[in-house]
Amino acid sequence: MTPNVIEEVLLLRAEIAAAAARLIAQDGHDYNTAKRKAAKQILGDTQPPLNLLPDNAQIEAEVRIYQSLFHADTQPARLFRLRTLAVDIMDGLAAFHPYLTGAVLNGTAGPHDDIHLQLFADSAKEVEIFLLNRNLQIDISETPHFKGPRYGTVETVSFMWHKEGVHAALYELDDLRGAVKTRGDGKLMRADIAAVRALLVNSTQENSNPNPP
Repeated sequence: MTPNVIEEVLLLRAEIAAAAARLIAQDGHDYNTAKRKAAKQILGDTQPPLNLLPDNAQIEAEVRIYQSLFHADTQPARLFRLRTLAVDIMDGLAAFHPYLTGAVLNGTAGPHDDIHLQLFADSAKEVEIFLLNRNLQIDISETPHFKGPRYGTVETVSFMWHKEGVHAALYELDDLRGAVKTRGDGKLMRADIAAVRALLVNSTQENSNPNPP
């Protein structure tokens, strides 16, 4: 590609990323849906080449920019609430090796975001019975396996906790071996309860000392 074509591709990719970020922040779309809708908004019904679509890291960066511009006065408190509830839930689900994922972990959670967990147990039924015995009404759906498309989907239980949505993807115990790894940018893809508690402590310290020397 010529320099002009490369620049045009980069500009279109950035435009799609920004549009997708707005859809995520304003309407609560997941990344794949937001990316698809944003591409259609900008390109029409033309099927975009794969190299034109931004990756999730680029979209996440745009979500952070959007939150800082439009939700700077409310988003930190919202994130702190969701992380606090996540610790509470994870503590109750400690027997199933809970990990936090998604926007609540990466720090971009806004008004439309729920808490996303990954649990590891001998069977999905074991987790379902555990939740039902605690008088929680659960819905069951499916989530793509974190290892990739060739591993199919896993059962996911959803329920409400203190008026917030919680979605827990249920994995086999053997999947724990591949759970703790970083993303391409070095950030954690999932965090255990100790790591989430550390995030809460750090955010509390930052809020108590907003203008460090």
